[in-house]
Parts: sequence; structure tokens; C-alpha cells
Amino acid sequence: MQQDNTSTYAPLTPVPAERRAFGTSDAFALWFSLGIGLLVAQAGALLVPGLSLPHALVAIVIGTVIGVVLLALAGVIGTDTGLAAMSSLRPTLGVRGASAPAVLNAVQLVGWGSFEIIVMRDSADALARQSFHLSMPLVWTLVFGALATLLAISGPLSFVRRFLRTWGIWLLLGGAGWLTWNLLSKHDLASLMARPGTGEMAFGAGIDLVVAMPLSWLPLIADYTRFGRSARGTFRGTLLGYGIANLWFYALGAVYGLAAGGGDALLTVALAQAGGGIALLLILIDEIDNAFADIHSAAVSTGTFWVGASVPMLSAGYGALCTLVALFVAMGKYQNFLLLIGSVFAPLFGVVLADHFVVRKRRVDATALGRLDGRYGYSGGWHVSAFVAWAIGIAAYHAINQWLPNLGATLPALALGAACYLLLVSTRRAALAS
Repeated sequence: MQQDNTSTYAPLTPVPAERRAFGTSDAFALWFSLGIGLLVAQAGALLVPGLSLPHALVAIVIGTVIGVVLLALAGVIGTDTGLAAMSSLRPTLGVRGASAPAVLNAVQLVGWGSFEIIVMRDSADALARQSFHLSMPLVWTLVFGALATLLAISGPLSFVRRFLRTWGIWLLLGGAGWLTWNLLSKHDLASLMARPGTGEMAFGAGIDLVVAMPLSWLPLIADYTRFGRSARGTFRGTLLGYGIANLWFYALGAVYGLAAGGGDALLTVALAQAGGGIALLLILIDEIDNAFADIHSAAVSTGTFWVGASVPMLSAGYGALCTLVALFVAMGKYQNFLLLIGSVFAPLFGVVLADHFVVRKRRVDATALGRLDGRYGYSGGWHVSAFVAWAIGIAAYHAINQWLPNLGATLPALALGAACYLLLVSTRRAALAS
């Protein structure tokens, strides 16, 4: 498979303006594709029956709006700087400090990549059992792990131009439309809407579960938007593409999950039975790009602190690791994993967004990114104010989740992290000026 020449740009090397090929339609196609997926539907199924379906749908709308706006703003950082996601954190956290979230990001992307392979394996196995009475989960795991790894090694950006924008996105729309038609024609939606929730999930926790999905892309979106031609196109394409997909598939997952008996355990079987599994097969094909994006960006994140390593070789290693994890880990309930991601990256990007848009006015000095004696060297390469604000945001997230679960922790933690950072920076500047 031919390697995408965009992979020749190292994570710490800004992509020059003349090599930026992504317009609004490219951003829309990519993030619509990444927003559509079986994992999103599985997360939607976790909302019910703890929440009633009407309350789940409201949580989906609120959580999507919050999460997608944050995602689109983080995407603008990539277009503004031309840097990979973890590299663009150096001006905020410091030359050395940015390695901390890079390590955390690589770990969580291994988790996401593994989950994607698990979802594809379970779904393909359900289709095979339904159509051929054949079960071979080991083979499916190896097949999907290998495909995702090969795509990650070759470079994902060409996938957008050569596949998604030509005919891939129409396959996805067809599959999603078929699942939606099947839902409306074969299930009594009014009856499902009338079912009361069990109360096992607080409304605020439901919002956080929805926000967690777009937030999971915050630490890697700039790996792709660094190739965007304009910040406006990046923001608009990401907002519309991911927003529509997230709303659509969270809602589909919640309704299908409730119709199947509640939760995610029976969701795969219910989707496989929809239209003879044709729609599910199309969505299954799309799921591969989610997995390869996780694997590729885990490699890029590692490349920000292991500068001598080759991103394609790191992609091969991470692909093998994700496949290995998928072989030994059951799908189960993973909402705690999603909420943990939100607790770490929501306040971090509150700090990052405040620094990029308010403090630095969307400007970055690329020549200082690798220099401890430069403007991003701070205290031995660590920006203490940013880490203090980040820690306060994480503590606030868990405190709110513990004592005020109906409030929803993500937005307050993000806002508090941003506010603390701005206060610390302004206080330091005032002290230096006096």
C-alpha cells in the first residue's frame, strides 16, 4: 500500500501553507465518517434504560453541542499552527510538559483502537452467525486489526480524498439511512418514548457520556486539521460533520438499545437483524477508519517526545498492540473509561483553548517549539501555571461527579480550568510588571 506523502511531515514540523489540501468538504467528510460508528451507537445504548428515551435524546443534543463546539475549536488550533495535536500543546504546557498528555493520549488511543476492533469483531461475528451460522471471533479480530494497521501505516489523509469524498460517504449515508428507516418502520417509537427510565443514570452523567465521544477526538484532531486550508473551513466542516453524525448515531443506539431490551448487550444483534445486516455491514466498513485514526494518532503522539522514531513504524507497533488487547478484553460496559477520558482531557483543553485564543491570540512561534531556552521553555520546560490549572479542573470534575452528578461535570471542569489558567497568567504578568 502506497504511503501518504503527508506522513513525511514530522509532528513538530508545521505543514507549509502550500501543502495544505483540506477544505470544508474534506473536513466534513472526515468527521462525519469518524462520527458514524458502532462504538457511538454502543455508547448511545448505555443511556437507556437508566434514562427514559426522551431524557436520553435531550442529553444527546446538549452533550453533542458542547462536545462538537469544543472539538471544532481544537481543530482550529491545528489549522492555525500547522502542528500535530500534541506538538501544539508545547506553547501551553512547555517543551517538556507537553510530553505528559502525549503519553496519556497514546494510552487512551490504544484503548479506543482496541475497542473499535472489538466492536467490529463482535458485529462481524453476529452477521456471520446470522447469515452462515458460523462464529470465528479470533479471525475477525486479526483481520480488522491488520486492516486498520495497514491504513495507519500508509497515512490516513489520502483515505479522505481517494475514498470518503468520492463514494465512501455515500455508502455511509446509505447504511445510516437504512438503519433509520428500519427503526421507524419496525418499532413503535411512541411506545418506546413512553417507557419510564429506571433512574440508574443521572441526567448530568448522561450528558457527560455523550460529551465523552467528541472529547475523545480532542487530543488528535489537529493531526488532521493541520492540513486545513482555512480555520473557518476547518471549524465549519468539523462542526457540521461530527455534529450530525454524533446526534444521529447516539440517538440510533439509544432507540435500538431500548428496543433490544436495554443497554448495549443486545444492540449488535438488533442492528445485525436490521435489513438483513446490509446497513450494519456498511457501517462496519466505516468503523475501520476510526480504528486506524486511533492507531495513527497514537504513533504521532509518541513521535512528539520520541523524535527519532518513525511514525509508520510506531503505527505498526501500536496496531499490533491494539489487536493483542482486543484478543483478550471483552466489550462489557466501558462508560467509566469514557468518563475518565472526559475528566482528564476536558479541563486540559479548557486550559489549551484559553491559552491559544485568549492569551496568545492564535499565534505560535514554531522556532521555539524544541528549545528549552526559548519562550516555551518556562521552568525547565514545564509551564507550572498551566499544570496547576489543569489539576484544579480535574479535581473539580471528580468532585462535581461525586457530589453533584445531576449538574454534569464536563463543562464546569473545562470552564474552571480555563478560568484558573487565565487568572494565574494575568497574576504573573501583573507581578512581573510591578
